[in-house]
Amino acid sequence: MRGYFAIGAEGISKPMNLGNLMRSAHAFGASFFFTVDAHKRILSAPKSDTSNSTEHLPLFHWPSIDQMDLPQDCKLVGVELTEDAIDLPSFGHPARAAYVLGPEQGSLSPEMVARCSHTIRIPTRFCINVAMAGAIVMYDRYRVLGQFAPRPVRSGAPTEAREASRKTRRDIRPSRLPG
Repeated sequence: MRGYFAIGAEGISKPMNLGNLMRSAHAFGASFFFTVDAHKRILSAPKSDTSNSTEHLPLFHWPSIDQMDLPQDCKLVGVELTEDAIDLPSFGHPARAAYVLGPEQGSLSPEMVARCSHTIRIPTRFCINVAMAGAIVMYDRYRVLGQFAPRPVRSGAPTEAREASRKTRRDIRPSRLPG
């Protein structure tokens, strides 16, 4: 898979959600994880991050949107349940992307939405847990860009093998991390 991705949250305040999201980011091969305007009590890796993701990928805490320092040509993609957002199953993921989710009991700030190149939505009837939403977005990216065999028309396994030259997620590294 070409490119890289990061995932983060704006205004996150619950340590359990942050830890679960960080663990999922590590499992799906994120290049880095970030928070923007996070509650001060969660500026260290929570106990729910059982994979110790900060030992394997950089964690950036930006106090404000103005201080975000994404890599060059990285597209910021907001994840928000709004009418004008692109439904996730119809979204073409950028090769270099940073996905940002909103706080647990709120939405992305208007300033964050304005900074996003795209806004996507998971087509659910109502909002879901921030860590679960992040995992769904990362799974979709991996499924779409991961060079898997096409899904069969009928139930069961695909009839075609996946591409033999597929690289593992840990082979993909960003050219420049924020710093």
